[in-house]
Amino acid sequence: MAKFPRLEKLFDIIHEDPGLLVVHKPAGLVCHPTKGDEYSSLISRARVYLSGVGCGALGAGPSHAPSAPSPGPRLVNRLDRETSGLVVIAKNDATARGLGKIWESRAVQKEYLAIVHGHVAQGRGRVDAPLGKDDASRVAIKDCVRPDGAPAQTEFEVGKRFVRDGENYSLLRVIPRTGRKHQIRIHLAHLGHPLVGDKIYGGDEGLYLALVESRLTGEQRARLVLPTHALHAGSLKFEWRGRGWHFTSGPEPWFRGFCGGEC
Repeated sequence: MAKFPRLEKLFDIIHEDPGLLVVHKPAGLVCHPTKGDEYSSLISRARVYLSGVGCGALGAGPSHAPSAPSPGPRLVNRLDRETSGLVVIAKNDATARGLGKIWESRAVQKEYLAIVHGHVAQGRGRVDAPLGKDDASRVAIKDCVRPDGAPAQTEFEVGKRFVRDGENYSLLRVIPRTGRKHQIRIHLAHLGHPLVGDKIYGGDEGLYLALVESRLTGEQRARLVLPTHALHAGSLKFEWRGRGWHFTSGPEPWFRGFCGGEC
């Protein structure tokens, strides 16, 4: 095992069976590779794990390799780099096809936790605002609320309002009813309560440009409050193969610590 000293840091396994692997993706890890080694993306780590090299090192019990040759693991769902939480990985073609159809039909119930700026006045509510490309932005990947955009709905419920270092924050339970790019982040900002740590939708997209150009200053980092945005994908529910599936994963220590441990 000395040859693979980093295997214990691949990911936390929530569930595993012969066709399915469900893991907790940490904040800051991309789902698909951009550059770097085999540890630099979630799918690369899944390939390392499922290759059979040191699978027992993760402490998740015995692993189950695919019973037939396969093009490799495939992500059924994806999360933004800075979003933590549940990602479903298919080990074989049959699982990928079956779960892919469920995701495409929007038959999956997703639940997130979000920490936002300010005290949200409504105990619960729904944002119904269409989304499309932000043509006025310098950030190529940025979308926005626009009348001619694709329909998008997000429900939220306040779990806790709190004060930290003299500033107001709210912990929200968020349920997206559609699956648009950056939907939760845009809708919460549209509500007037952007995610803590959001570099694109937090009110100053220059923070994102500074980050990708490696010129983020200490003052800018302080304005962000957290190094990654505070969004966690904590629950997935769906029907598949004649039964109900429900996976959960709690937020990371930095997230729990920021809201006082009550998440």
